[in-house]
Amino acid sequence: MKTYKIIVLLAFLGLLWSCQEDEKVVLQQPDSFVLNVPKYASGIYDLKNTETIEFTTSQPNYGFTAAANYSVEVSLNQDFSEAVSLPGTYTTAKFNINAADLALALVGMLGITDENDYPTEPHPLYVRLSSELNAKHDGAVKSNIITLPKVKGYFALDPMVMPENMYIIGNVAGNWSWDGATKMVPVWGTPGKFWAIQYLGKTDGGDNAQIKFNSAKAWDGNEFGYANTEINVNGTADPATSDAGGNIGIGNPGWYIVVVTTTINGRSYEYAVDFYPPNVQLQGQTAGGNWDTSDEKYRFTVPALSIGADASFVSPAFTNTGEVRASIKLPGHEWWHTEFLVFDGIFVPRGAGGDQDRITGNAGQKLYINFTKNTGKIE
Repeated sequence: MKTYKIIVLLAFLGLLWSCQEDEKVVLQQPDSFVLNVPKYASGIYDLKNTETIEFTTSQPNYGFTAAANYSVEVSLNQDFSEAVSLPGTYTTAKFNINAADLALALVGMLGITDENDYPTEPHPLYVRLSSELNAKHDGAVKSNIITLPKVKGYFALDPMVMPENMYIIGNVAGNWSWDGATKMVPVWGTPGKFWAIQYLGKTDGGDNAQIKFNSAKAWDGNEFGYANTEINVNGTADPATSDAGGNIGIGNPGWYIVVVTTTINGRSYEYAVDFYPPNVQLQGQTAGGNWDTSDEKYRFTVPALSIGADASFVSPAFTNTGEVRASIKLPGHEWWHTEFLVFDGIFVPRGAGGDQDRITGNAGQKLYINFTKNTGKIE
């Protein structure tokens, strides 16, 4: 009897396994799927006075219920020979696109660069969806094409945003190569403002330093120097700047804290470049317990110009054993807006980020920082 029961059980398990094999999910590749014509498609879509446009679709037949990712493609011609994909993806069969995104896309599709050239009359726009199941593009398929007969766009422009990076290039800052350019440090809490401690001594050939700036490491036409830049309006050092063929010439060789401040005026960036003395300060426990100090007693020594850029700033000996903190000091800012530390031999500024990890130094030790090589040590 026990043998019979075991045989029946094994037969049942085999049947169950066979059923599971028969029910194995297989991805089907659909030829298309349906994008529905919006309810108000016959009306005028005035993008300047509309926030969103609603679309609905039916899921492609993949052979099973799946979470599809839909993206919207638009074109000014029905053959979609110059289609543009709008930003964003959607995972539901009913969703809204941003009218401003569509307006921006139309400006590029029409090739309009002047507001006065933008067409004032509504025009047809062709729309279709693209669906796929994952980043590998499994199940990728296009929907049918629908027509929005009357779309009225406007001269939409991308919002101006502050640059996230800034670089110094020059005859002593990278030798006019962006590969060796100095990456400036963001000032905490002040988008578009950057600082760097920069060696602006003479070149090996005896020429005075010259510098320029850009938010990208490239000669892309956005670099700026002396022209149309506010030079040292707020700075307290005197680099004796001059126009050196469009570059900022430095008449008084030295080490400087260089600060770039960006403002947005309409559709343009405006820049101010200020120069400050290269004062680097210990802060807190290793500076006699003094915070936000600019006391010379806790100030780093500055390398001599005769040594050149390949030298370290050196702190005074730590007064106490405790947390090592250091910074520069900029007018209108707390000391920690421009603080920095050294981790595993690397100079690491706080920049726009959060509070840094803590490092303990012993009384009598010193902090060494090479701002050109971005290295440092405590010993």
